[in-house]
Amino acid sequence: MLQSCLAGAGLAVAFNAPIGGAVFVFEEIAHKIRIRYLIWTIAAVAAAISCSRVILGNHPDFAVQKVAEPSIATLPLFVVFGIVIGLIGVGYNALIVRLMSAVRGFHRLPAVAKGALIGALIGVCLVYLPDAVGGGDAVTQRMLDGQQIAFWTLTLYLALRFCSGPLSYAAGTPGGLFAPMLALGTLSGVFFTRLVEFAGVSVDTDTRIALMMAGMAGLFAAVVRAPFTGIVLVMEMCALTSVSISMLTTALGAVIVAAALRSAPVYDTLREQMLAQEQARRLAKD
Repeated sequence: MLQSCLAGAGLAVAFNAPIGGAVFVFEEIAHKIRIRYLIWTIAAVAAAISCSRVILGNHPDFAVQKVAEPSIATLPLFVVFGIVIGLIGVGYNALIVRLMSAVRGFHRLPAVAKGALIGALIGVCLVYLPDAVGGGDAVTQRMLDGQQIAFWTLTLYLALRFCSGPLSYAAGTPGGLFAPMLALGTLSGVFFTRLVEFAGVSVDTDTRIALMMAGMAGLFAAVVRAPFTGIVLVMEMCALTSVSISMLTTALGAVIVAAALRSAPVYDTLREQMLAQEQARRLAKD
């Protein structure tokens, strides 16, 4: 229970999203709601976020302009986007697992050498294409601000971010998947918007921002299989609730696609791999 509560508190502080941190505990970690979980999770999240805001202040991670809820007529657009983002999430999960297995396969290389090689590769990208790697908060903010980017440059950034997150995670060093997923989801929303515009459909500013936010929530839903956490997390990070229906629609499509393709939630897969490795070590010692 202590580990679960502190996991939610850590997520809440990292993204200044207390409700998202609490929902994450029930939806992804505990998979149940009991009164003692509820009490201690709320207490842990409230204490952690209070201390964080005393030190860092209270401001959302992303500054987003006021956006009107896209019209009902645009919902089919978000349904299609949900299918697309679901496919991206399935591929992202598969890439994480395969890269981790591939890195572990180099038994003769020590862990430090593996991390150094991956770090060197990411470092080269940082020198020549700094927006294509890293946490991605700056890129996400610029996209939300309406920065224009050439289509092929956008495609390159999307491809590199799709690969660099799983590759960095495979190094086995301390780090997570949340922030890179948010950037990838935002770029996916921008990319989808450009494709729709190429098809001759006009997309206004509010719908464009809604697609970016839906991309963040939808990718999180497809990869982690925690749609409510993703939606609440993005709403708190952007301090914006007016695009909730659009995010729900996209997240629903993404989860259905991931489930239909039998793509297991990434943290369930990682947990099973960790337990299998622990069991193999014990058998080797015996």
